[in-house]
Order: sequence, then C-alpha cells, then structure tokens
Amino acid sequence: MSLSYYGLNLDQSETAAFLKPDPEDRNVSPYQMAAYVNQNTPYAAIDRTNGTLETVKRLVAAGFPTIIELGIEPPGEYRWLGWYGHYLLIVAYDDALEQFWVYDSWFGTSNVPMENATVDGRILHYTDADLQWRQFNRNYITLYRPEEAAQVAAIIGEDMDDAVMWPKSLTRTQAELTREPEDAFLWFNLGTIYNALGEYEKAATAFDQARAIGLPWRMLWYQFGPYEAYYQVGRYDDIITLANATLKDRPYFEEAYYYKGLALAALGETDAARGNFEKAIAFNPNFLPPISALDELTN
Repeated sequence: MSLSYYGLNLDQSETAAFLKPDPEDRNVSPYQMAAYVNQNTPYAAIDRTNGTLETVKRLVAAGFPTIIELGIEPPGEYRWLGWYGHYLLIVAYDDALEQFWVYDSWFGTSNVPMENATVDGRILHYTDADLQWRQFNRNYITLYRPEEAAQVAAIIGEDMDDAVMWPKSLTRTQAELTREPEDAFLWFNLGTIYNALGEYEKAATAFDQARAIGLPWRMLWYQFGPYEAYYQVGRYDDIITLANATLKDRPYFEEAYYYKGLALAALGETDAARGNFEKAIAFNPNFLPPISALDELTN
C-alpha cells in the first residue's frame, strides 16, 4: 500500500518471496520491510524507533508514506483471537479531531473486519494510536525517493542517529515506567533499549520483569529481545524454554529456531544446534543470521 503511493502497484505474492517465503510465517520485522524497499525497488525506506505523533504527522504532511507497528485487540467477530502485533499505514490526520486515517491490510477501512467502507481509511484517535504504538516501542517505517533523504532526515531529526535515538528512548521509557510501573510492555521496551545499548544484564532483568507482570502469549512472535539478552548473559536454558513454547504447535518462527540453535551450540549440543539453524534457513532463506551461525558451527 505504501509503495502504491509512488505508483508501484505490487501484490502480496510479489513481496512475499523476499519478506516471508513460507506463507505460514507469522511475522515480518520493520527492518525486513525497509530492506525490501531498499533492495528491490527504486525507492528508499528507513525504520526507526522512539517515534512521536508529531514526527509521523510531519512525515505524512510532507508526502512520505509512514507505517507504524502497534499492538491491537482485533475488533468485532475477531475479538476472541486476542492480542496481535499489527501494522497500519497512516494516510492523513486532523489535529482538530485528534485522529489519523489509516489503511489496514487485515481489517480494511471500517470497524467490521475485512470490510472496506471508505477510501479515506479507518479512523484511529491519537490517544489510542500512541497507547497501542507504545507496545512496540513506537517503531515506524518511512518510504521516500532517494533524492528526498535529506528532507526525511530533517523531519526525523536527532533520532536518525542510533547513538542519540536509543538514549532518548531510554529516558522516555524510564519516565513512563515511573508513572506506570506495572505496564509489562514498558518493561519489555526497556529491555529492548538496553539490548541496543549493549547493557545485557539490565536488559535481561527488564525482560524478566515484563514476563513476571504478564505479556500476551504472542509477544515473541514479533520481538526477540529476551532471546538476545539471555544469550548474552549465558541463560541458555531460558532461551530454549521460550523458543519451545513459541514453536509449540506453531513452528513458524525462524528467529526462535535461530536463538534456540545458538543456545544449544553454547551448551555443546552441536548436532541439535545444526538442526535448528537448518530449520531456520529452510523456513526463510533470506534470514541471514542462521546461515552465518551454521557456517561457524561447520568450520
């Protein structure tokens, strides 16, 4: 939908070969979506975190399609499914009404799932948008023409630089946790941020707190920070436990196979590690980390 803004009209079968070669794949991460644009189209994309509603509005006003990643409770007849991670394309906003209009590839443009009621998009109020967006550390993906890179960078500002973005995100999340210390998503965000800063003991502690409070059971479908933190601090059994729980009945996550393989390799279970790396590669040959890990294991 975002690429169609530029007149590049692709369907899911064309993008899936890169983004999710196996149709059962339940997650495509922001960096993968940006990589698709950068490697397979004449256009460019950047994924960032720590976004603000004002930044999104400025990008949209300047003509840059912007996707946000957020948590949702599906509407209507799909409510029984429970919490999911989801993407929405912001197409317009109105400050007087404090609302966005969004395009949604799953639920269409009305509150009735799968129904497209209007070409204008579905309404998403600012308050709901930020609360749901916060569940994914306010990740966003912006598309632009390569010659417009400087304009996009000027709008995003300091957050173009990871060395600035992650400390700012840390300060923001810590302030939110001061007000809402029982929010598991905020603790999870804190773990993600500490991972990015290389502070893995703090990250592991934050993820532990998020899990103790209680996270949606699908959380590790979309974000994999606990695996990374636990691997870096040597908690290999915890990685295997989480990966097994995620893969049980739904063997559709290359990241879970990859981290389980790393943990098994660290425990000296080379054959089992190799098997998990091979499963990750077979499921998504475009996911590079298990390819490197298998090569290291072999050589």
